[in-house]
Amino acid sequence: MLNKFSNSTSQNSTTSNISSTQEHSKAGVRLKQLTVAISASLALSLSYAAETNEAEQVAQDTQAQSAEATGQQGSVQQDNTQQVSSAQTTDNQVEEEGEEEGEAAAESTQTKAQTQTKSQSSSELSAMAQQVNNSEWQPGVKMTQAVGTKVQALLNWNHHGVGAVDGWWGKNTQKAMQAFQKAKGLPVTDTLDQKTWKALQSGDLASKPVLISYTLTDSDVNIKTTTIPQGVEAKSKLEGLYYESVAEAMAEKFHMSIGYLKQLNPNATFTEGETLTVYNPSKANKKVVTRVVADKNSQTLYAYDKNDKLVASYPTTVGSTATPSPIGTHKVQTKVSDPNYTHTDAEGKQTILPPGPNNPVGRVWIGLTKPSYGIHGSPDPERISRQASAGCIRLTNWDAMALLNTIDNNATVEIK
Repeated sequence: MLNKFSNSTSQNSTTSNISSTQEHSKAGVRLKQLTVAISASLALSLSYAAETNEAEQVAQDTQAQSAEATGQQGSVQQDNTQQVSSAQTTDNQVEEEGEEEGEAAAESTQTKAQTQTKSQSSSELSAMAQQVNNSEWQPGVKMTQAVGTKVQALLNWNHHGVGAVDGWWGKNTQKAMQAFQKAKGLPVTDTLDQKTWKALQSGDLASKPVLISYTLTDSDVNIKTTTIPQGVEAKSKLEGLYYESVAEAMAEKFHMSIGYLKQLNPNATFTEGETLTVYNPSKANKKVVTRVVADKNSQTLYAYDKNDKLVASYPTTVGSTATPSPIGTHKVQTKVSDPNYTHTDAEGKQTILPPGPNNPVGRVWIGLTKPSYGIHGSPDPERISRQASAGCIRLTNWDAMALLNTIDNNATVEIK
């Protein structure tokens, strides 16, 4: 279908659309409307399918595992013949405020030496990683980065996302804790308390390692990367808006900030066979989501199942002062993985930007019945809730893919 819309920022007024190739035959469609390059999108979808694998650590298991990406293409319910249109590029992100992998028994001495030379021994974690894994929150004691990492992990494992894991208590971690408290029927507090800490560690989560070792594979390092230019025209000439480095790809794969990844691995060269210390993400929520609520005040997206039970929450950016999101109730209409993006300037000239994790809408577009608006990913996951969007609902790429795979085709989307 064809959705027309108009968004404005403090500097310009723009028109945007999400279009399908199936609509070109309909009367009234203008010649200037552009369609997605199907082959490029599908090729990129395939190349990215293995990039965002989750590492799942099972208790008593000493081997890190790469789980399937939350954004597997098979879950997309329609062809990638969609394109996202807007006059704004990545510049629309206006700042509003400042399984542990053990060594194989048969591993050769030479391989061991190479691994240990490049990084730490894969048979043990660094002292810093062990400190994180053994840390415990205590009331009245200032939260350190080690404890903060564990708190963030426990919230994520309970399906209340904190954004990019960095170990520091901030508003995204606080919001995730409060969503967890609501889901568990606990008193909602501004700071962590004993009841919440105990509830976070339910089941086997208390013994699950937060930081694990992961050895880079050929598919991890031999990926397409690019330097993202500033201009729209220059971006449009790229084959894809890929990651700019292996480090960026690994940080996104393990749902952590690039800075924290490098802090944990100060001597990393990000080459094949090198062992890294990484955050241990859990599997995403798998329950079908029939209703989501995007709260502009808390900058949080709440996901509910058919019984109206809160099953997940994600930090989000909901619109901005200049381009507010449409308050009200809408429906999901389209779901697209790795969409193209059409930039429309003030004179009406349209320029298609290729798919990729650094595309202005990231790797996911969930279009709404409200023309031009949707839920989508972000090229800058570390700025979620600290940036503005052009009226849409922005998530990290991994949270957007998790939602894409679980949200019902006719789900209700409430914006308030």
